[in-house]
Amino acid sequence: MDEQRYRVTGMTCGNCVNHITDEVTRVPGVDGVVVDLAGEAVTVSGVSLDDHLIREAISEAGYTVAAAR
Repeated sequence: MDEQRYRVTGMTCGNCVNHITDEVTRVPGVDGVVVDLAGEAVTVSGVSLDDHLIREAISEAGYTVAAAR
């Protein structure tokens, strides 16, 4: 099982959590999504995760994946 963590900006409430969770769980290979509002983080678990598709799903939900530093 793989796990990837993303810093996501623009999340403010439970609806944000639901939108991101709904979109990311549709990505092939994703088994779990944990959204941490306070930490501005989304952790995705699954098998053979596709970083590009996960980032697209977060964007499709209306949020921005922050650039890595």
